Amino acid sequence: MAPVCVLVGAPGSGKTTTGRALAAALGVDFRDTDQDIEATAGKPIPEIFIDEGEEHFRTLEQVAVATALASFDGVLALGGGAILAEETRAALAGHTVIYLSVELTDAVRRVGLGVGRPLLAINPRATLKHLLDQRRPLYEQVATSTVATDGRSTEQVVDEVLSILKR
Repeated sequence: MAPVCVLVGAPGSGKTTTGRALAAALGVDFRDTDQDIEATAGKPIPEIFIDEGEEHFRTLEQVAVATALASFDGVLALGGGAILAEETRAALAGHTVIYLSVELTDAVRRVGLGVGRPLLAINPRATLKHLLDQRRPLYEQVATSTVATDGRSTEQVVDEVLSILKR
């Protein structure tokens, strides 16, 4: 069992929105590993960061991604930082991984002031720029295809992903 596809990208790239619409178009389930982590921890991600720290969160994230990759056959969205773990990048090999790219202007507009996003709590624009610059090479490394989301509707992004999946 393996996901139909795995969506990766920075905060604001549209992984959850695109993932839900894509899953509906394909008639499969949608799963977001951030929701899995919250269910396992019994609390929202910001509270995990506050109570146990980012390192603990990243450990939970690695387990959630590994579990989903092995047991889920729908559209899977990973948290923006999941690709930071070498083990996760290795586990993505052999999967259809779609990198939803986004530039800073659109990411900031979509994310807003970072409410509910612990890494964006202070100076969201500067932090998001840093995250985009730092993570872009890792997203590109794991991706089998890249879909630009800037200035595009969810439907346009989903249509492009569907055409990639049909190839």
